[in-house]
Amino acid sequence: MTLQWTAVALFLYVEMGVLVILCLPFISAKRWVSIFHLRIWGFMSRFWNKVFLTMIIILIVLFLDAVREVRKYSAKEVGTDAKLQPNMFDHLHMKLFRAQRNLYISGFAVFLWLVMKRVVTLINQLAAVSASTADLQGQADSANQTAKKCMEDNEMLKQALMGGKGDKATAEGMELLRKEVEKLKVELKTSAEALKNSESEADVMKKQTESLAREYDRLLNEHQELQNLQDSGDKKED
Repeated sequence: MTLQWTAVALFLYVEMGVLVILCLPFISAKRWVSIFHLRIWGFMSRFWNKVFLTMIIILIVLFLDAVREVRKYSAKEVGTDAKLQPNMFDHLHMKLFRAQRNLYISGFAVFLWLVMKRVVTLINQLAAVSASTADLQGQADSANQTAKKCMEDNEMLKQALMGGKGDKATAEGMELLRKEVEKLKVELKTSAEALKNSESEADVMKKQTESLAREYDRLLNEHQELQNLQDSGDKKED
């Protein structure tokens, strides 16, 4: 096996090992996500797409080369020289076997590389869905507790209003509510009257202020006229 196919075979074994580890049932998706968020993986994630595409291209090229070799040795026929060289037939079959082996290795390497990327993506999605499910479950529990508390409060209020059993207790509760409403209406009416009185007083104060302002302007004008008359009299005496 040449160096390139040895590297492809090792890469295939590594892929198989990684996939087996990723599929272990006792390692949760959240744990894998926490591992993927380590600093070293964060540094490598910037080059992940380039590495993935590069490996895909290399493996596909090797796969096509293996297909070419298989077709080459499959279509080759043993001629008359095979009688002179008895080992030629075995040699051709050995070449064909190696080409088929390389074809399987490169094909499975491409397939497992795609599968590994898909598994990692699904693990991340599963972790995200699990986190959102936990949040929704918490919100649902909170909503259930709130609804339960509201039901308990309603039950306590109902018992407080009824204070007993039958229509009599209900009538008493309604009477209490009616009295409370009447009381609130009286308070509202009182507040409205007080507000109206305050507005009336404010209007009176505003009118008084305007009247004082006009009176001040009038006095100021008279003072100015008297000052002008005094100045003109002083000039005539001079």
